[in-house]
Amino acid sequence: MAISRPDEVAEALWYSGPGQADIRQEALAPPGAGEVRVRALYGAVSRGTEALVLAGRVPESEFERMRAPFMAGDFSFPVKYGYATVGRIEGGTESLRGRTVFTLHPHQNYFNIPASAAVVLPENLPPQRAVLAANMETALNAVWDAAPGPADRIAIVGAGVVGSLVAYLCGRLPGAEVTLVDINPARAELAQILGVGFAKPETAKGDCDLVVHASGNAGGLGTALALAGEEATVLELSWFGDAPVAAPLGGAFHSRRLRLVSSQVGRIAPSHRPRWTHGRRLAAALALLADARLDAMLAPAVAFGDLARRLPDILDAKSGVLCQPITYP
Repeated sequence: MAISRPDEVAEALWYSGPGQADIRQEALAPPGAGEVRVRALYGAVSRGTEALVLAGRVPESEFERMRAPFMAGDFSFPVKYGYATVGRIEGGTESLRGRTVFTLHPHQNYFNIPASAAVVLPENLPPQRAVLAANMETALNAVWDAAPGPADRIAIVGAGVVGSLVAYLCGRLPGAEVTLVDINPARAELAQILGVGFAKPETAKGDCDLVVHASGNAGGLGTALALAGEEATVLELSWFGDAPVAAPLGGAFHSRRLRLVSSQVGRIAPSHRPRWTHGRRLAAALALLADARLDAMLAPAVAFGDLARRLPDILDAKSGVLCQPITYP
């Protein structure tokens, strides 16, 4: 297809094979009726999910449920995937031109989306921090599922981005004793910034009213179950893809009558589903990001042009990266 003008060419990241990604050019038509043209400013890599996508570990049973908004291609490969982009509207719906928005779009420098899919940022939210919106939405949904209360003793096992955001939200409950639990002692500094406690698994206080597991590691699930008190809830936030997980359900699991409950952001928590839409939940997540302390989760940004080359290192479990921001030229 002949492409006559540079502004009709978009560049997007594609996962092309196990451990492989590349940036591809795409023809971009003018925005249609009810659409806007977005120029990306910032993005973020969802390390847990995108590591599974890069490795080709999305199970076939989840191919349809795992489709992200505006995703292209199909699992396993090739697939254009991602869901955290902040950009400026440069065309389309006149009333939105010049506004800075968050959208659940794959990693791409220019794109068209329905105007309804572009959520205008609150004025007090810096665009760089707004890339955490999808993670905050997941954390908010998890807190709804878990239903913690004031003065509860709460442990969050796994100090990744989502686990840390759950700890941050729970830490705002009056009188709650919230502890972020992780094998990495360096996460203690993040916990202090967020205003919650920190412990390594072997020193964490047990008999918890609620435990949230977000480590993505089967050993972390064992820790979460061990920390739960009598008849407490353990909320499972980790998604393991196609990996089998040995859950330690022997010992005192049954005699203590523990509840192991799943949470997933694709559906609004049952407690809020009758009244909340996905749009309302995302807007609430953006509003909750208006706290400069959350910048502690952002790693130094990587340029979009370098993203394909850098992805394997970013997504390596040993990288130590929390949220990996992307900058667009």
